[in-house]
Amino acid sequence: LQEPLRTINSYIQLLSKKYEGKLDKRADEYISFIGDASKRLKNMIDVLLDYCRIGVDEEKLEQVDCTRLFEEVITSLQSLIQESKAKIKYATLPTIEANKTQLAQVFQNLIVNAIKFHKKNIVPEITISANKNDDNEYLFTISDNGIGIDLEHKDRIFQIFQRLHTREEYEGMGIGLTTCKKIVERHNGKIWVESEPGKGSTFYFTLPMTLPITTLTIL
Repeated sequence: LQEPLRTINSYIQLLSKKYEGKLDKRADEYISFIGDASKRLKNMIDVLLDYCRIGVDEEKLEQVDCTRLFEEVITSLQSLIQESKAKIKYATLPTIEANKTQLAQVFQNLIVNAIKFHKKNIVPEITISANKNDDNEYLFTISDNGIGIDLEHKDRIFQIFQRLHTREEYEGMGIGLTTCKKIVERHNGKIWVESEPGKGSTFYFTLPMTLPITTLTIL
């Protein structure tokens, strides 16, 4: 996919350099549209590669202090948090056996989405907690006061490259929740959402208290 895309980009640059301003305004717009689409395609290929790499190799499991990991994620998102003035509350989270890097990605994607999809003139408020359930699992809960989701789309949002809003309204590639789903399921858990338009969303995901070392290994 990347090889023909490099050829397309090369000829777009040649067209722009040689003919921009020499044809008509419509032709310049067409060249610009093709260039923008090519950049979007490059981004899609990059995120698709990252998505496909999840689970390709044997994945390292370790004891992960989820409270400390969540704090590390929050620290890495300080610029976004300060810019949006988001308020994030969290209780003490459990220590579990997981792939630390992938679990951090789940936390990050859910927090970034909660901040991104906030209501205008409303400070984002996000709360995360975790409790044991009856199935020998930890149930993680991340709630926000954002724009909410119509539950007829509750399955669609976890599909790759599926968007509920235009790029002009909200940036993104439509892969964040898909990545969360793949990671959680590779940890023998599940993820879902409860929401209502205008009333925020609550994402839930489960992770086993103990995880066999072979669970995340591709044979």
